[in-house]
Amino acid sequence: MANNSTATIILIGPMSAGKSVIGKLLAEKLGLRQFAMDNGRWDYYQEIGYDDAEVERIGQADGMPGVLRYWKPFEAHAVERALSDHAGCVIDFGAGHSVYEDEALFARVQRALEPFPHVILLLPSPNLDESTAILNARFGKLLQTEVGEVDERLFAINEHFVKHPSNHRLAKMTIYTNGKTPEETCTEIMKKLAF
Repeated sequence: MANNSTATIILIGPMSAGKSVIGKLLAEKLGLRQFAMDNGRWDYYQEIGYDDAEVERIGQADGMPGVLRYWKPFEAHAVERALSDHAGCVIDFGAGHSVYEDEALFARVQRALEPFPHVILLLPSPNLDESTAILNARFGKLLQTEVGEVDERLFAINEHFVKHPSNHRLAKMTIYTNGKTPEETCTEIMKKLAF
């Protein structure tokens, strides 16, 4: 692997697509560090004035859709910073970090990802309705286990992430995971990247 850009593997996709699990396996098998955007993003958000009180206010007024809109510039900033700080790693994006309605924010993320050849979109199936059904079933189980309840409004958000063109425009490769174990998916990625 010649340089940090070519040694970096970036996993994108909707909620419950397996980005963190596959990222951990890839990092272990390749002897690379893993950076999980969902865990590391908050420090980057703070750099440009993220305001917890504002998030609370927006959440009360507009619910999760409003919070997601508020997050967007922070997510774009976090992508730029994470790619700068963690090149040479396996990086798994949080679901929203690769979906943008605003073309200017999308263009920033696209520019940041341009030098990285291994941007991989994980989806269960090429059929987006099937992918949505599979991912929301997984996501529902996760919510039930971790939170104790399922907010079905989150399913519509995840469907939006599945079907939004941003992921497909940013990805340089798509890997379909349905019917495969995480280990099989990891092996497929390594073969395709010739690692």
